[in-house]
Amino acid sequence: MSTRAWGDMIAGDRMAVDREFEGEIEESEFNRQQWGLIMTAVEFEIENPDDPDRARLVANTDKLGHVMGELDNLDSPNAMGGGSGNGNGGSGGGVVDSIKRSLGFGGGGGNGGRRAAAADLTERYAEQLQAHLENNGKWERVRTTAAN
Repeated sequence: MSTRAWGDMIAGDRMAVDREFEGEIEESEFNRQQWGLIMTAVEFEIENPDDPDRARLVANTDKLGHVMGELDNLDSPNAMGGGSGNGNGGSGGGVVDSIKRSLGFGGGGGNGGRRAAAADLTERYAEQLQAHLENNGKWERVRTTAAN
């Protein structure tokens, strides 16, 4: 079945886990705006939905590369308020630099480490979401919906 069908089933659970996960975000290298952007590039999937013992919720981070360059634009707490600079010592806040970063050029090569950190954080989120579903008796229904 489509991800949409089981994804719709867990919308409320995701909101609950979002609130529970705020501490993880605060302890990470990402601010809340960056986390929101990261989550736009992540799709959740259920691996092995036909097998109750091996089924697990995972974060598909294949599209993270599309947003990593934009994270620098959200570095400063005032980024949405029109603040200048990117919070990294003033290194590159112009349109050309933003385009270069979004294409994977420039930015000091730090996006590989940030991408790994983002992938790790999204996987921890997926684990917490699955645990939440299991604790609330929803995991089996979600898994079987995904399997059909």
